[in-house]
Amino acid sequence: MTTAFDPIVLAGRHLANRVAMAPMTRSRAYGPGAEPTELMATYYAQRAAAGLIVTEGIQPSQVGQGYPDTPGLHTSGQVRAWRTVTDAVHREGGVIFAQLMHTGRIGHPSLLPDGLVPVAPSAVAAEGQVFTHEGPKDFVTPRELSEAEIRRTIDDFAAAARNAIEAGFDGVEIHGANGYLIHQFLAPHTNLRTDGWGGDTEGRIRFAAEIVTAVAEAIGGHRLGLRISPGNPYNDMSEDNPGEVYAALLDRISGLGLAYLHLLEGPDRDLTARLRKAWPGTFVINPFTYPDVTGPDALKLIEDGSADMVAYGALFLANPDLPRRLAAGGPFNTPNPETFYGGDHRGYTDYPSL
Repeated sequence: MTTAFDPIVLAGRHLANRVAMAPMTRSRAYGPGAEPTELMATYYAQRAAAGLIVTEGIQPSQVGQGYPDTPGLHTSGQVRAWRTVTDAVHREGGVIFAQLMHTGRIGHPSLLPDGLVPVAPSAVAAEGQVFTHEGPKDFVTPRELSEAEIRRTIDDFAAAARNAIEAGFDGVEIHGANGYLIHQFLAPHTNLRTDGWGGDTEGRIRFAAEIVTAVAEAIGGHRLGLRISPGNPYNDMSEDNPGEVYAALLDRISGLGLAYLHLLEGPDRDLTARLRKAWPGTFVINPFTYPDVTGPDALKLIEDGSADMVAYGALFLANPDLPRRLAAGGPFNTPNPETFYGGDHRGYTDYPSL
């Protein structure tokens, strides 16, 4: 029987275990030009015992930023700063992928430079608010992307992926989940287009498929993962028939030889099983445990074959040596939500190891 503590080969790397650190926004890129800092290098290096680290969401372009103090991978300074992070993780024996995240309509003009405004497949505003440096603000109606801008956005993802490899990352994860730009193209209530980038299922999966294809061509499919969250209502999303849409997407990209598929699971475990069966490669699951954080019980998903790896979010945030603690059955530090976003080292690099 395979367990979470057995090795696995991913992107040509031999991972020490099957416990992944899920991507988590921490909003601490206080360096000039949305560059990661030495404190961020310490944070990730502390968690190098993960079989795989997936970073917080990194914007592939200026207009892709939706939250304060999130890092980018679209300038030479950002590439140099990320090299400090990847070097620190590699010195500790870790493997780290950069998650590329364009937030689309989730954001606010006050977070963007040079008069930019959030963009989306269609001019449909999200209900709710986003935190800014001036406090919470209502989401605005985004500007609909033109055909030429869609093509440039795909190119931005490919360029950021190349930058990630130059910065020393072992691979890249494309964020196609949680109500951000790629997810907005996949969902019928945020994608009202009729120009070949929307309409029917084939049109709505096109943007995601072309980004994955472009990035695979840029860095090699074996160094690329994709994160999806079918049916996830986060960020005011609605999907009537996610099974059909995501099955079509996986069928479109299954021949690219991707490193993995990363599922942020919803309550529909039957859909999880269908996607697991449809995906030919490594299957990573961030299991649905709401309202609780993912705990030791999730390791059974590897033992029963539901997944090849399990991704932990909040528990990894608070336990830098999480694989060791899972193997020992605990104890576990309790995450402090008050320090999740922004701040200094407190609630970031000061959680103790065993």
